[in-house]
Amino acid sequence: MADQNSNPNPQSSSMDPRSGFDSTTKIFHSIRPPVPLPPETLPLSTTAYVLSLLPNPLPSNPAFIDSTTSLSLSYPDLIHRVQTLSSNLQSLFPTLHSKPHHHPTAFILSPPSLHIPTLYLSLLSLGIVVSPSNPASTPSEISRQIQLSRPVIVFATSSTASKLPSSFPHPIIHLDSPPFHSLMTTTPVAPSAVRSVVNQSDPAAILYSSGTTGKFKGVVTTHRNFVAVITANARRDPGSEVGPTVMLFSLPLFHVYGFFMCLGMVATGETMVLMEKFEFGAMLRAIETHRVQSIPVAPPLVVAMAKSEEVARYDLSSLEMVACGGAPLGKEVVERFKARFPNVEILQGYGLTESSGGVTRTLGPEECQRYGSVGRLSENIEAKIVDRTTGEALSPGQQGELWLRGPTIMKGYVDDDEATASTLDSEGWLKTGDLCYIDNEGFLYIIDRLKELIKFKAYQVAPAELEQLLQSHPAIADAAVIPYPDEEAGQIPMAYVVRKPGSILTEKQVMDFIAKQVAPYKKIRRVAFINLIPKSAAGKILRRELVSHALLSSSSKL
Repeated sequence: MADQNSNPNPQSSSMDPRSGFDSTTKIFHSIRPPVPLPPETLPLSTTAYVLSLLPNPLPSNPAFIDSTTSLSLSYPDLIHRVQTLSSNLQSLFPTLHSKPHHHPTAFILSPPSLHIPTLYLSLLSLGIVVSPSNPASTPSEISRQIQLSRPVIVFATSSTASKLPSSFPHPIIHLDSPPFHSLMTTTPVAPSAVRSVVNQSDPAAILYSSGTTGKFKGVVTTHRNFVAVITANARRDPGSEVGPTVMLFSLPLFHVYGFFMCLGMVATGETMVLMEKFEFGAMLRAIETHRVQSIPVAPPLVVAMAKSEEVARYDLSSLEMVACGGAPLGKEVVERFKARFPNVEILQGYGLTESSGGVTRTLGPEECQRYGSVGRLSENIEAKIVDRTTGEALSPGQQGELWLRGPTIMKGYVDDDEATASTLDSEGWLKTGDLCYIDNEGFLYIIDRLKELIKFKAYQVAPAELEQLLQSHPAIADAAVIPYPDEEAGQIPMAYVVRKPGSILTEKQVMDFIAKQVAPYKKIRRVAFINLIPKSAAGKILRRELVSHALLSSSSKL
């Protein structure tokens, strides 16, 4: 989709410079200084753009460090491996050649490792669509994703490859094998003469997002999307120190945030410490060992850092910034964290897979004091707050659905024209499904999720997917799944179950039944039995009634 905001910061007489709201168009504009983007018609891959931003000479600090082994990858080695792998892939796999209107896809099933950034950059340079999946997914979930993305090659590890469909007809390369290491380090005798021309409008990635229907949706993002988000990311924030930052990254690289941050850190010549598997003590130890300055986290981790006695065992004096996304932080949580870490700044932000990552953030100490806000609109982003009933665009302070537009907005959903049409309108506005308002100074506040996704830590869980599985149980007559508040996880999936007559089904049996079929983050973690699931006249589950029931039941037991 072409950019719809050729002039994202119009200084018209009807625009309020404090909020960015144009009273004539009812559009909120970013009040951040605009960042110029390359001409949209210029052939340019994400990789070429990332590497063009690197300083010359190349940074002397490591590009990536493995937090467990302390093995590192320098910038010269990273670039050499990207170029060598690209040449070898072109020579060995002719089906990977990107042609006009034909963009082959590579499916990636692996935990974070030093190989993943090299692989991402190599594939993107060739115009190959990168489709990373959660390695914790079940074989049936992976099979559905492969049906969506139709890859012509898979990169997995020896431990994840067993989850792939046995009938997969294309090459499967093990990332933890000597042959793959050779592909990254041994220059081919006869490099391919084919040179891939990558246009910014070409698809770059298919990232998976669960919708309220319980079906996976493949979000198609373009090279232009990532060029735009990396451009904003590469701009130094006011007050930031000159010099490379060491960031500890415990979030998954298959997630949109991990994906673009992995690329963005390379563009700015900084160091990213990767964790193959998150564990709280290991994270604290890595901060101490590698003198980490910055960590992106989900809200439950801020709570843990503020409350855990384990924190005192480590030297975390290098830490300067915590970037929190996924849900707004409450004032009490922030104050408790700041009491323990007075010199650490908490930045908050908001974004979606469909927006290629963050579209709002707080910058600087003053903005970070706006408790409950997820910040101001990022560079080159426009927003509207829309009344869901009338379709009218609303003014500052009024609540409605958040719509977004700009060069980071996805191309659409793969093979799902209906979902694309219902999410993207003809003018390029992305309907987020979130109930929000923007105040008189341009700060965005999220009131509620109009979409019914459960936010478990950094993951999204679709209630409908779990409901379909529950309803397949022979002893269950009906079921509904709701978000239940949890201090550690943010929200957990809770099931309300109607037993069939004569059934003696237990809570443990329900949880075990689901656990065998889904990734760990989707597990049912609380069960209540009920005589009837409340539904509207149209048959829609009245989740708010169940949420209220769950909270009342919990408080009555205290």
